[in-house]
Amino acid sequence: MRILRIIAVLPLVAALACAAMAQERGKESAREMGSLPIDVAADRVNADSVRNIVTFEGSVVAKQGDVTLYADRIEAFYSREAGAINRIEAEGNVRFAQEGREARSRRATFHNLEQQIVLSGGATLRQGENTVQGETLTIFLRENRSVVTGGKEGGRVKAVINPKGMLETQPK
Repeated sequence: MRILRIIAVLPLVAALACAAMAQERGKESAREMGSLPIDVAADRVNADSVRNIVTFEGSVVAKQGDVTLYADRIEAFYSREAGAINRIEAEGNVRFAQEGREARSRRATFHNLEQQIVLSGGATLRQGENTVQGETLTIFLRENRSVVTGGKEGGRVKAVINPKGMLETQPK
């Protein structure tokens, strides 16, 4: 039963990340999105009840509503004390996609208790013709804000903003 609860929360990462990217969409809120049916596909799944970890490996695709999370590997860490998912880590070709919006990175970590998502290893956020790139993209879900930072050795954040494209790609 515990394993099913862990599996059910995995795609919520994608829903929450994209909800933060979308801001006010006028459709499902992140909470409503979390109650939708979830479809997870992978080449392998390994549940470790002793360590409270479920690992999906090999072309992982997690879908919930109109949000899809792709990764080579996803690990969910369950906290017995909190009775919930503590942390979810996605590695390798991480991609969140929703209605013309896309975020990519090498790694992503969802800190459930802090309601924070960190995309690292070169993060790109794209909506229509608008793009923001940096080493790390941190999404603060409670504050509905995000921060993009460059690399440690003088790396800079890069953005391409198309004013006309911004108006055309706004959620309705």
